[in-house]
Amino acid sequence: MAIDLVLRRDWNARAPRGDYTQLDSAKGVKVHYTGGRVDPDIVSDHARCVALVQSIQGFHMDGNGWIDIGYSFVACPHRKVFEGRGLHHLPAANGPGLNAGHYAVLGLVGNAGLVQPPDGVLHAVLDAIQHVRDRGRAGREIKGHRDGYATDCPGEPLYAWVRRGAPRPGQSGLSAPPLPGRLLTYPPVTRGQDVRTWQEQMLRRGWELEVDGAYGAESRDVCRRFQRCQGVDDDGIVGPVTWRLTWEAPIA
Repeated sequence: MAIDLVLRRDWNARAPRGDYTQLDSAKGVKVHYTGGRVDPDIVSDHARCVALVQSIQGFHMDGNGWIDIGYSFVACPHRKVFEGRGLHHLPAANGPGLNAGHYAVLGLVGNAGLVQPPDGVLHAVLDAIQHVRDRGRAGREIKGHRDGYATDCPGEPLYAWVRRGAPRPGQSGLSAPPLPGRLLTYPPVTRGQDVRTWQEQMLRRGWELEVDGAYGAESRDVCRRFQRCQGVDDDGIVGPVTWRLTWEAPIA
């Protein structure tokens, strides 16, 4: 499904109060939530989504003193993506010194009311992410606002989804087998059937490595590259998050 983009003129966005700073490229996207209460009725009434996006823009411009809404794009429960600052424009929502690294995509959920992101929000976030990859020179990182900035954003449910690798609803693929009772690390070399199981799955995903049951330098290097693709810490350790993503993250 192509992105269902709601252009600024279609949601009656206010004109920015100044010129945007150019954003030539980015590492990827940081995902946000509103941080306040979101009326659950927006799920059945798209007009409420429009009103909410307008109110967020008003707060950012009149309350924060920003030139415009702080987000690059906003994802609503109807799988529509509102154009915020848009492509190649520096966002303002990621935090001081962090805006140049990532586009900012807001999912219309909050810390009260509508807390659990509906599938439509998740689909729209992913549609926005694909859009900035295709047309905005964004890399493959998908992170939460809290990654690198002290905040609760994007809330536990949305952040848990990000940490799972942001799977497309209904297309999360395999479920990870039970976690091994240890971390897979190097050095020293970690050996065992759990290492072989992980290596076999990474090979199925298209990563080149020897399936020998020994977690050494080669396995660690593959792990680090995989972690960077998934937007998680590239520590080279197969812990609970990396183990789960090995099976459940979408294959690009």
